[in-house]
Amino acid sequence: MTWRQLRVLIQHLPPESATMTSIRNAMSPEEYEVQARKGRPEEGQWSMTEQLLAGITDSLHQLEYILVVTNGDGKGRKPKRPEPMRRPGVAPKKAEGLTDRGAETLFRLINGGSAA
Repeated sequence: MTWRQLRVLIQHLPPESATMTSIRNAMSPEEYEVQARKGRPEEGQWSMTEQLLAGITDSLHQLEYILVVTNGDGKGRKPKRPEPMRRPGVAPKKAEGLTDRGAETLFRLINGGSAA
């Protein structure tokens, strides 16, 4: 077995494996912080259970947001809408503004025109 093959095998071990746990436990706090900042969960692989847990987490964050907004007195600062948990294979969403063409189309639709 080549060193490359060994590296690929280790990289594709599940996060809960004894080897990956040992690697994490051997990291210094500084290394762990760097890994946490540079982490890209969208490049990993999740099981169906992890996908379902992420969906539940997103739902709970949305419910908490709705509860705070509806029960607030409106005088304080409004909380930010929660971002969905990042998932494997899904890049983070980038906010895009309304283009001039999109604004014109929207204006026509609102005023009873066609979108064409």
